[in-house]
Amino acid sequence: MSKIIVPQAKEALNRFKMEAATEVGVNLKQGYNGDLTSKQAGSIGGQMVKKMIQAYENSVK
Repeated sequence: MSKIIVPQAKEALNRFKMEAATEVGVNLKQGYNGDLTSKQAGSIGGQMVKKMIQAYENSVK
C-alpha cells in the first residue's frame, strides 16, 4: 500500500494526466477509466513522459 506524502501532488498529477489525455485526443472521465484501450492509456503516459522531458530540458538550458 502506498502512502501519499504530498497530497497536493496527487491533484497536480491528475490535472497533468487530463491535460496530456486531451492533447492526444483521449476522453478521460473523473474516476474509473478501466475501459480505455492499452493504446489509449499508453499514449497518455507517453505524452506525460514527453512533456516531463521537455520541461527538464528547458530547465537546464
